[in-house]
Amino acid sequence: MLLLRYQLKQAPPQKVWCRFCAVMGKLQSKLKHSTYKYSRPDEIIEERIQTKAFQEYSPAHMDTVSVVAALNSDVCVSGGKDKTVVAYNWKTGNVVKRFKGHEHEITKQVTCIPNSNQFFSASRDRMVMMWDLHGSSQPRQQLCGHAMVVTGLAVSPDSSQLCTGSRDNTLLLWDVVTGQSVERASVSRNVVTHLCWVPREPYILQTSEDKTLRLWDSRGLQVAHMFPAKQYIQTYCEVSVDGHKCVSCSNGFGGEGCEATLWDLRQTRNRICEYKGHFQTVASCVFLPRALALMPLIATSSHDCKVKIWNQDTGACLFTLSLDGSGPLTSLAVGDAISLLCASFNRGIHLLRVDHSRGLELQEVAAF
Repeated sequence: MLLLRYQLKQAPPQKVWCRFCAVMGKLQSKLKHSTYKYSRPDEIIEERIQTKAFQEYSPAHMDTVSVVAALNSDVCVSGGKDKTVVAYNWKTGNVVKRFKGHEHEITKQVTCIPNSNQFFSASRDRMVMMWDLHGSSQPRQQLCGHAMVVTGLAVSPDSSQLCTGSRDNTLLLWDVVTGQSVERASVSRNVVTHLCWVPREPYILQTSEDKTLRLWDSRGLQVAHMFPAKQYIQTYCEVSVDGHKCVSCSNGFGGEGCEATLWDLRQTRNRICEYKGHFQTVASCVFLPRALALMPLIATSSHDCKVKIWNQDTGACLFTLSLDGSGPLTSLAVGDAISLLCASFNRGIHLLRVDHSRGLELQEVAAF
């Protein structure tokens, strides 16, 4: 009996300790502490430590987020393994609307119609769906034409056409108004990984698992140019706002491959610069707004949990942010003049902000 009474008396402190741990868990969820080292191009090893408070918003998805894209300066749209497309106000931390219609997970493709509230999503169900932010939560259009998972989407600058690409080696050109396919092209072993339309031009840029970067002419859907093949699969591509340059990403492991490459789209169409420093597949890359710095900048995200900012002209890595515990980073998008949105396997979407108070830095300010 004495032993039993002693054990009963000791029980409350255990409950207090559990509550204390729970409180500590909440505090830790709003603190980010990361230490990391990396090699600069001049072979100097740098170490940077960050401890920053950030906000945990309500989650946009309940599983891995495959893609995120900015619809406007307040709202982003994203898709993932939960089969849903979500419109989210990343400035207030609120879900605007959830869209359901796909039967399988959303692939890494969500593209927005310029100056519009409409956007498209692609899925492993081989379907492309069109959504309206202010319309129904059901798809406005359903486009079916590919035999395998759709892995590429690109809207023309005048919003009249949509180009889609797939693992079935084909590209399809669609009339956005009617939802009808108007052109079809196929190239052997051209497993499409991403599509991007060149601003103010009839050209579409495409990356492939055959390690190449192709430039398609939408007038007849013919290959207009094929860039020199890289050593590794090209996973993603992005075109600068002026349409003069593009950047593509490579897969890889252990630092082999794992780079981004800048290309000239005008006359020479040669490789201009390479950005090396990631240790796993580079999944996404973006040109940053010129308002951020005096020099042109590029940002990349990788499966190594890191986001890097590069000097576009020299290839020097200016800053590295490690999103520890996030798993592979799957997608990167410019939110506004100072903000980036980064999708991840394990921790949803990260809101990152460029800070100039102590030189060029990238900070995580929220996650959802």
